[in-house]
Amino acid sequence: MTFPVLEGKVAIVTGAAMGMGLATAKLFAEAKAKVVVADFNEEKGKAAVEEIEAAGGTAFFVKVDVSDSAQVKQMVEETVAKFGRLDVAINNAALTPDNAPAAEFDEAYWNRLISVDLTGTALCMKYELQQMIKQGEGGSIVNISSVSGFRPQPNNIAYVAAKHGVVGMTKVAALENGPKNIRVNTVAPGAIDTPMLRGSLEETGQTEEEFAPMLSLLGRFGQPEEIAQASLWLASDQSSYVTGTTIHADAGYTSR
Repeated sequence: MTFPVLEGKVAIVTGAAMGMGLATAKLFAEAKAKVVVADFNEEKGKAAVEEIEAAGGTAFFVKVDVSDSAQVKQMVEETVAKFGRLDVAINNAALTPDNAPAAEFDEAYWNRLISVDLTGTALCMKYELQQMIKQGEGGSIVNISSVSGFRPQPNNIAYVAAKHGVVGMTKVAALENGPKNIRVNTVAPGAIDTPMLRGSLEETGQTEEEFAPMLSLLGRFGQPEEIAQASLWLASDQSSYVTGTTIHADAGYTSR
């Protein structure tokens, strides 16, 4: 049973229709937050809301392409119109990593990935911060980076660049908004058992037993719920003296 550490708070979770985002939205609802399930996939996003409500939680779906400034602004406006305020934001929306060496990367996919994973995170922060500053009561923003934001991976030039950028943007936002009691942090997941990871395994023909020990000192993939727990702590007042930092939820991968 999750303690109601987000009771009375309103939280946006982007990319909340599946994987880590879905696990986070469900956990936040269990912690008594009013959750905005924000995603481009309307069918799965609405299904996520139904699942949360069936479990006794409070949720609302907003369709958004985070690479579009107008849609991101509208996402925050709809959140405030529905629930009256914004206290917490988990910026999780991202595309599948690219898969080509630097000398041959796909320029079109580079532009699309950067627009979602990097620019999209910046846009979400921009409008979330504006609302939190307007309220004048502080807040907590968590940006989802990756181990790729700290250790480069081959054939992932766009994804590595974006996730490094997320870490840097987080530090800037924390520096600027600390005096306003708005905390901004990062979670950097390792190999997490999501549809994205399973798709990568299928492409490479590898099994979890072969691949997991290469990325985890624990010899297994992480579960989306384990990343959600890290985000929950940073979102809650339990982490009230933490800002501008990263939780490495990667089973020791970046420690080697």
